[in-house]
Amino acid sequence: MSAAGAWRAAVATCALVVVADQATKQAAIDALVGRTPVELPLGFQLDYVTNTGIAFGLLDDGEGLVIAITLAALGLLVGWFASDPSRPGLWIAVGLLTGGALGNLADRVREGAVTDFVDPPSWPAFNVADVAITAGVAILLFAYMRPRSG
Repeated sequence: MSAAGAWRAAVATCALVVVADQATKQAAIDALVGRTPVELPLGFQLDYVTNTGIAFGLLDDGEGLVIAITLAALGLLVGWFASDPSRPGLWIAVGLLTGGALGNLADRVREGAVTDFVDPPSWPAFNVADVAITAGVAILLFAYMRPRSG
């Protein structure tokens, strides 16, 4: 894929993640706030949960620091992508990571906390942005471990 195509694909992926994340969070808020959690198979629940920290509640009550760290990480990621946009698979990792980070950042700026709604047993609740970030990290690692062809 050309560098320009990779940028377009990364931006489109980012936009899709942000839209899906914000739409599912709003649907969860509308359906779950003030109500009993919805039981799902394997002990999962749909429940309205907020998180003011980062992963696993770290940096709870550090809103300004969390926002600064997020913006710095996004800047580094985009800069890294700019140095090698045509690396196979990198565009999707960057799109997923930036979309997830921006989706959660929008919550922090608007509400002061991230909305989570998928609550598994023995694990912190999460949302679509969190899934995108996790998948993005895995794809990023794969993109850099895989040798370039040709």
